[in-house]
Amino acid sequence: MTAPVAMFEAALRRAARGDGASLTVLDRRGTPMREFDAGTWSADRRPGDTSLVDRCSPYTMDLGCGPGRLAAALATAGHPVLGVDISPQAVRYTRRRGAPALLADALGPLPDEGRWRSVLLADGNIGIGGDPVRLLRRARRLLAPGGSLLVEVDPPGHGSWRGDVALSDGRQVSERFAWSFVDADEIAALAAAAGLQVLHRWTEAQRWFVDLRA
Repeated sequence: MTAPVAMFEAALRRAARGDGASLTVLDRRGTPMREFDAGTWSADRRPGDTSLVDRCSPYTMDLGCGPGRLAAALATAGHPVLGVDISPQAVRYTRRRGAPALLADALGPLPDEGRWRSVLLADGNIGIGGDPVRLLRRARRLLAPGGSLLVEVDPPGHGSWRGDVALSDGRQVSERFAWSFVDADEIAALAAAAGLQVLHRWTEAQRWFVDLRA
């Protein structure tokens, strides 16, 4: 089977060529759960990005930056920013857009821990590692005192879920990996378990976001 990162990178390359770049998330039984389009991640702006970018303070870390859409928007605005991703292709695309990026695991050691004014978990990246509380605790340790953790969540009523998933591009299926989905109704309880609280909740372009603080 193909590694999930390799399938993700292939989708990014198809998106860069203007080809179809959809990926489907499958549960353990092979049942489709979600569909994503790498072309959306690769666009200059995605509807709903503006309010998220506007809430970022100078000195922001974008965890799971992908091809650098948000990191590039922050860099263009003159904000010091660092994208982080486990995909070498995503890091290259982010750097080509003019934003610095680091090839690293969001759950591993990262630079300037405890000094970042904002940390981003957008585009479903609250799912990284399959354990939202662990990820939120990790992100909290990156923040400076008073810093904000800006998280995109699913709309209310979607339900939260965690487990092993695989990716499909319609031709092949990836190896399994741990992932999770978190909806707006449940983020407050998960945040509290991680030592965080919801300071603000908002929506834009049918996307849902929360601002978490320690």
